[in-house]
Amino acid sequence: MKKILVTLLVVSLVLCAFVSCGKKAEAAPAADSGKAAATEAAPEKKYSGKVMLYSSMQEAQLQAVEKAFEKAYPGIDMEYYFASGGKVLTKMTTEAQGGQIAADVVWLGDPCDYEGFKSKGWLEKYSSPEENHIAKPYIDPDGYYTAGRLVTMGIAWNTTLVKDEEAPKTWNDLLNPLWKDQIIMTDPDQASTTKYWMTAMMQSDKYGEAFFQKLHDNGTKLESGTTATHNRVADGSYKVGICLDYVSANLIAEGSPMKFHFTTADVCTMTSPVALIKGCANPENGKHLIDFLLSKEGQEVLVGQNLVSVRDDVAMKVDTSAIAAINMPVDFIRLGENMKSYQAKFNKIWNK
Repeated sequence: MKKILVTLLVVSLVLCAFVSCGKKAEAAPAADSGKAAATEAAPEKKYSGKVMLYSSMQEAQLQAVEKAFEKAYPGIDMEYYFASGGKVLTKMTTEAQGGQIAADVVWLGDPCDYEGFKSKGWLEKYSSPEENHIAKPYIDPDGYYTAGRLVTMGIAWNTTLVKDEEAPKTWNDLLNPLWKDQIIMTDPDQASTTKYWMTAMMQSDKYGEAFFQKLHDNGTKLESGTTATHNRVADGSYKVGICLDYVSANLIAEGSPMKFHFTTADVCTMTSPVALIKGCANPENGKHLIDFLLSKEGQEVLVGQNLVSVRDDVAMKVDTSAIAAINMPVDFIRLGENMKSYQAKFNKIWNK
């Protein structure tokens, strides 16, 4: 069985510059004779219409992408539907049953969702020229989707309630009675990133169903959305959370009393792909949006929003090579085949 190891291969270089998309060429200087010998400026490329993105990213990040994209592609109006991964999937399913998904591009957290999209015929093949700077493990071999960012699940804690040296460092540390009734996580049925982490842990021989039974027995509670989960840690409702790197980083940057770290073993990283919807209303603008998201400029916008780039030429604060050394191996094929079973086991444990 083919195994795909989610590895982080990003190499950091320092450069932060926004590149404009449509500069006119300067006219050549007039000849000494005074004759009008100036060359005409190259015509500016025109863009028009709109593009619709469905995404489970944080809205502040989508707003940053929207602003930068519309500057790079003047004339295209970018719209987006922002919701949890579970709600986006429900919307796409309902629209597909009605004949056509209303999005041009979809960008969710769980790469396994995209294998399902492929099998249902929801995606259009598209290989962006920007893929030259993206490692092959981040690109669908069949050409339907490409990683747009790297998202890592780890552990966050409230610094007013937990000393740094006491904070759980591994997944198994969460089973310590010290954290009884003090752990919060997002419901995997509501967030694609948490769903991926849960199913990857279920698949692992080191954790499996027994880990989640113990996690439940230690009083771990479920929250309905990713943002809410992180806010419950930030406001001290819970001491510890199973959280995402970038959402935690945003709250910390805003001054929330919390910290976050990656686990010291079995780090769980998701590639969060972008893909073009088959039969979409604005295919060319959808391609422009994907190109921008994968471009150096677009990835630098994401890094500015505390996300981790998939490119090999974007500077970052995160030591991706260190994370890669302890990353959890995941079999995407097996994960996709057993996802419903894993979800059913999880829901049974939490009496859902």
